[in-house]
Amino acid sequence: MTNKTTKNRGLGRGLSALMADVAQPADTADTNPSRRPDLLVPIETVEPNPDQPRRTFDEESLSDLTASVREKGIIQPLIVRRKPGSETQYEIVAGERRWRAAQRAQLHEIPVLLREFSDAEVLEVAMIENIQRADLNAIDEAAGYRQLMERFGHTQEELGTALGKSRSHIANLMRLLTLPDTIQAYVSDGRLSAGHARSLIGQENALDLANKVVRDGLSVRDIEKLVRKGPASTKRHAPARSSKDADTIQIERELGAALGMGVHIDQNTTGEAGKLTLNYKSLEQLDDLLRVLSGG
Repeated sequence: MTNKTTKNRGLGRGLSALMADVAQPADTADTNPSRRPDLLVPIETVEPNPDQPRRTFDEESLSDLTASVREKGIIQPLIVRRKPGSETQYEIVAGERRWRAAQRAQLHEIPVLLREFSDAEVLEVAMIENIQRADLNAIDEAAGYRQLMERFGHTQEELGTALGKSRSHIANLMRLLTLPDTIQAYVSDGRLSAGHARSLIGQENALDLANKVVRDGLSVRDIEKLVRKGPASTKRHAPARSSKDADTIQIERELGAALGMGVHIDQNTTGEAGKLTLNYKSLEQLDDLLRVLSGG
């Protein structure tokens, strides 16, 4: 499915070239025919991309940006393309926050870089720009990685290299997307940290624990202690769970998230050997596991 998506999207420049469009100003000496020098256009001729993946903008940071734009103007041009079917209107590819701030600052003209992007490239650049933002919450960042991988066929290694992130950082964030939607919402609105959420991965009573964190203001260490104790609902599958060390519990959670099934590790009294139990929910899931184990 991924290969098919990659073939059909029609991108010739690749992720690194798109990254350059997001991160670097225009170079008037650039020989790339898709690049053009900066333009100064009326702000009313520019409009947001209707498929912009980022739907919420922090009011406080937008107000700060507005004050900066009012005082110093827009330092980094927006990236735009011509609106399909129009020669005088432009659609934002990257820089909607700057456009919103410019509107609030009542600027009449804004600097833009005009690019010739397809619909697929517009979406990809918008995702990349959002992921690069420092104020992006862990869930939105993880969802951005997943979209780039699923829609455009990028691997974790490719994303890590292009975005300056480690493969483990990307993999660990994407594991958060295995948590229930309610917990993901807690992370998105700041009621839970990414550290809290990581501690809940693979826990059958994850939502109860998350609610307790929100209600009682527990620290990450507090929730890790609760996880080690293990409630009765999880003990029926692992009677000795309360005696497991933190490393074993973490391995269970991460392996369970990676395989999409219940994982239980029971060590013997010496701690040198033990039993690994995988719980599958369907024959299809068992087939997938067998393919992974056989290298298929």
